Amino acid sequence: MTQELIRDGKLDREATAEALRNFLESTVRCSGLDLKVSVRAVAPGTAGVEGDAEVLADLDGRDKEILLGHNAEVLKAFEHLAFKALRLEPAYHEKIHVDSAGYRALRFEELRMTARIAAERVQSSRQPFQLNPMSSRERRIVHLALKEMTGVRTESIGVGEERQVVIHPADKKTAR
Repeated sequence: MTQELIRDGKLDREATAEALRNFLESTVRCSGLDLKVSVRAVAPGTAGVEGDAEVLADLDGRDKEILLGHNAEVLKAFEHLAFKALRLEPAYHEKIHVDSAGYRALRFEELRMTARIAAERVQSSRQPFQLNPMSSRERRIVHLALKEMTGVRTESIGVGEERQVVIHPADKKTAR
């Protein structure tokens, strides 16, 4: 299926949206959860900042609280299974966004805000600041949020689920 979804090194948005819709509808039907699946491809040229999704999926309905409980573990599991079912390489995972009731979108905005506040603290204190462990997608959001900020640099440290972002004061050589 990967060959069908990736053309010339780019995600085929329409084909991916259709494959994702089919997977999510089948999974929801088998799960017995009362959820409605909505999937759409973002029109080329309308994606905003680097790392923005190209295919958006939303799961909504009476059972959405099951998806969102325990830090949205079930929602994250649906997304993880979708990546596996679509046989997409990790480089394309950021291009697909599975959400419910805006939970993930709000989480990503919170991460950007936390990153900016922590970076300002690093700029003024000149001391590194270590964020809590987070997923690879969340770490990427932090790195991108601070990419253009002067006076700081970011790095990921740790292994597996304990990986986290450290914001460092940029030394003279790496200052942006």
